[in-house]
Amino acid sequence: MAETEGVRTNSTLICAPIMADTVDQMLVHMNSAKSSGADLVEIRFDSLKGSGTHEDIKTLIESCPLPTLFTYRPKWEGGQYDGDEPSRLEAIRVAMEFGADHIDVELQAVDEFKNLTRGDKPTKCKLIVSSHNYQNTPSLEDLESLVARIQSTGADIVKIATMAVDITDVARIFQVTAQCQVPIISMAMGERGLISRLLSPKFGGYLTFATIGRGNESAPGQPTIQDLLDVFNFRQIAADTKVFGIIGKPVGHSKSPMLYNKAFRSIGFNAVFVPLLVDNVKSFLETYSSGDYAGFTCTIPHKEAVVQFCDEVDPVAKSIGAVNCVIRRQDDGKLYGCNTDYVGAITAIEDGLRASGVQDSSNGSPLAGKLFVVIGAGGAGKAVAYGAKAKGARIVIANRTYERARELAEIVGGKALSLADLNTYNPEDGMILANTTSIGMQPNIDETPVSKEALKSYALVFDAVYTPKITRLLREAGECGALIVTGLEMFIGQAYGQYERYTGLPAPKELFREIMAKY
Repeated sequence: MAETEGVRTNSTLICAPIMADTVDQMLVHMNSAKSSGADLVEIRFDSLKGSGTHEDIKTLIESCPLPTLFTYRPKWEGGQYDGDEPSRLEAIRVAMEFGADHIDVELQAVDEFKNLTRGDKPTKCKLIVSSHNYQNTPSLEDLESLVARIQSTGADIVKIATMAVDITDVARIFQVTAQCQVPIISMAMGERGLISRLLSPKFGGYLTFATIGRGNESAPGQPTIQDLLDVFNFRQIAADTKVFGIIGKPVGHSKSPMLYNKAFRSIGFNAVFVPLLVDNVKSFLETYSSGDYAGFTCTIPHKEAVVQFCDEVDPVAKSIGAVNCVIRRQDDGKLYGCNTDYVGAITAIEDGLRASGVQDSSNGSPLAGKLFVVIGAGGAGKAVAYGAKAKGARIVIANRTYERARELAEIVGGKALSLADLNTYNPEDGMILANTTSIGMQPNIDETPVSKEALKSYALVFDAVYTPKITRLLREAGECGALIVTGLEMFIGQAYGQYERYTGLPAPKELFREIMAKY
């Protein structure tokens, strides 16, 4: 078990990059960084409009309410400074003399900087020697060589930043971080590299960068300070913290990290749940194969593909042909796949029908005998079709690609339609409609899988999309008089089963509903 909420279990610092047009704006941002919970600020002097003066440097350092890291990044290393090198390096030297706690000098410029200062440096000031690669993440061998070169300059702290082309790139960053013999700041930039920032304390990183708010990023993929502290429990992440996460593409919209991390924190469970933007499930699972990576939630488009990479699959999930939860068994490291989607969706739909009083279900499921139309033939579509069939419903599968609809319909003993056919499909009133595709999900909130006119034949419409909570499909269904069930209900329902598999403990159902009620 982890320490209780609020107790810090790691020494990794949170650094807020401060970028603004004027010194006054920078000072305002510095105070925001402190109130948000940052440990130090990075003064990005190259972001000032016009040439900053030595007096500006003095003001920024002496007025800062937090320890400082002074950076004057040139354009040739991804920054905004486009002037001559001697002036830039002199400004960094002046920052050091005015009391900066850290200065950042690029590997390419560190020799020239040392010539300028003759090696003299205040004891309290730490020299960060940095290297940035905005194209890719080099091989492990090349990264190790780069770290060794930076160490050989006499750096107090090594800094490497690379671009994550694939999430598997981050594993190499973690490896060099854990192996480094001196303090190291290391990250893989971009959304695929986000976990390099979130899990920095687990591997012993010196600091991670986080912004005071969205739109203030100094590099791609930076989280906000608030998210680090409130969503990811950053202060409590330690070397022995287990990692869980949601595998998907896209994945940034997911509320799973917020839900699970709050629940983990409420019981002191030593784990963190992170978003994982995965392009290739096979390479991801092969790369992150240690016991540290204890389990994964699977979402679009990986629910079907992940089945073949599990060592064992629950019989129901095997029948459905889709897995939305993967557990790494602690005794032998084998991957076990199961499916909690169908329980979450079907229970939500049944509860909606029962609560409405539309049908007395004392003799069984209110879905029995109903015509149940599923939009989508992917992993979630398979789960919902399977669950509805098991409750005695008659199944229709509608999909953009008719052939996929037909394949699923044959498996569950139903009828197939193309998505276009759905607009004129109304054989009877009182049908159930379940959208299991991502149509209508943020940012494409104006999209809907079926016309409003066609919704008049349905007694209940369910949408697996939960961002936004009320999709266009649900809004129009409600206007047509149908009962509506949101994807949030399915999300919470399927999360119960996953949480219990992750922790071995009963799901805190009231807490889950309390957390999700805010969104």
